[in-house]
Amino acid sequence: MANNSATPPDYIPSGIPGLDVILNGGLLRAGFYLIQGNPGSGKTTLSLQFLFACAQRGERGLYISLTESRRDLIRTCLSHGWDIDAIEIADLTRSEANLKSENQYSVFHPSEVELGQTTQAIFAEVERIQPQHVVFDGLSEMRLLAERPLRYRHQMLALKAYFEDRGITVLLLDDQSNQMGAIQPESLVGGNIILERYLPGYGGARRRIYVTKVRGATFRDGYHDYEIEEGGLVLYPRLVAAEHPEAARREVQSSGIELLDKMLGGGLESGTTTVLLGPAGAGKSTLSMQFVAQALERGEQAAVYTFDEVLETLFERSEKLCAHGVRQYVENGQLHVQQVNPAELSPGAFTNEVRRAVEEDGAKVVVIDSLNGYLSAMPEERFLITHLHELFAYLNQQAVLTFMVVAQHGMIGSMATPVDVSYMADTVLLLRYFEMNAEIRQAISVFKKRTGAHERTLREIRITATGMQVGEPLVDFRGILTGVPEYHGTTRGLPDEEPTSS
Repeated sequence: MANNSATPPDYIPSGIPGLDVILNGGLLRAGFYLIQGNPGSGKTTLSLQFLFACAQRGERGLYISLTESRRDLIRTCLSHGWDIDAIEIADLTRSEANLKSENQYSVFHPSEVELGQTTQAIFAEVERIQPQHVVFDGLSEMRLLAERPLRYRHQMLALKAYFEDRGITVLLLDDQSNQMGAIQPESLVGGNIILERYLPGYGGARRRIYVTKVRGATFRDGYHDYEIEEGGLVLYPRLVAAEHPEAARREVQSSGIELLDKMLGGGLESGTTTVLLGPAGAGKSTLSMQFVAQALERGEQAAVYTFDEVLETLFERSEKLCAHGVRQYVENGQLHVQQVNPAELSPGAFTNEVRRAVEEDGAKVVVIDSLNGYLSAMPEERFLITHLHELFAYLNQQAVLTFMVVAQHGMIGSMATPVDVSYMADTVLLLRYFEMNAEIRQAISVFKKRTGAHERTLREIRITATGMQVGEPLVDFRGILTGVPEYHGTTRGLPDEEPTSS
């Protein structure tokens, strides 16, 4: 019986963090890939990074350049700490073919008797080096040499046939200039990868990558953020929550405050998302850190990402919530706290950082403080809410207790929320200011809780030098959410604090 099963693809690890995930395994061996991108998008860095990764496996690589000189390539390698001697470089930027005008119309056609000097130089270098992988930097220059669309198509097909016959993996670099009408290079290659670079209204450049085709293999569609760091490109594959298995074990997490747990029907379940809504200063961040402190004292890992305040302020506010303070947990690695730079972060990079804290460090509680800072950090990014939806779904599946702090606009009375994310949350805690006895006080209520019963009452909260206190239900008040309640009974909320001695 004939074996009709398809041969599995032979993948080559790219050596570029995240790219193999996007390509579902790596680059196809003997594949013919087009890498497109405007100047500064990282095409040269990506291709060099690939060749150096191949060299570490003992595979020979050749970089053929019609655009960047050997000196330019050496500078790039030095900036990333790469040894240029690990790969072969064919610098054709000053070749005779590029200097003589009569050679500007060289034709790449398999049936021609004489090839132009540029073609001969390329083939001579390949025959001399006998590489397994080739980067060809200068597709726009080849279009100029070809001059006519038909001639350009013939030369591309000839190149493709030449490298396929020798089983060489090829990366063609194209800066997308000097296009030739309807003939697009992506129609002539087996794989097409596009790098984009753009400048937002404020902050550093943003970069993203996407794949349009890979013949003979699957890939992860859509945009993926990436950054260029010392050492090369780092890609952040788009998070798809459905691809991650759901954790089976879920537990009720206590806040450590008896009356708050009573409001929540015992506490908050792991694998759920809680949104803390309220005006600035109402106690949202402190409340989220209360759950973090309890997790730390249970010996669990936690991660906190703050957009709105410096770390020293966070530490000072949270010291009273732990018996021994939170700093020791940061020092021993149990607590990861990161102040997010609002002008330098992409959604993909942030999601990748949260995933690292969960998958590598084992974080069981994650706090994002706040949604306002997250939106301000990336005001020109589209579909941020979709990013958050996937992130919350992923964290829930990993049995992580997640907190999202949302500061509402206003102080008393009606409040405005920058973006409504309450529909994504399993639990919503609402904090409010209200006036009583010529004093500004704070109240908390459980607005919703999908995973179980909860109180529908409002209770007063107070943040003191020893931590957070929660009072009895304010049953004799009406209109607390308006900010100016009416008193109809004897309940007075929390007792007044005794004056502290100086």
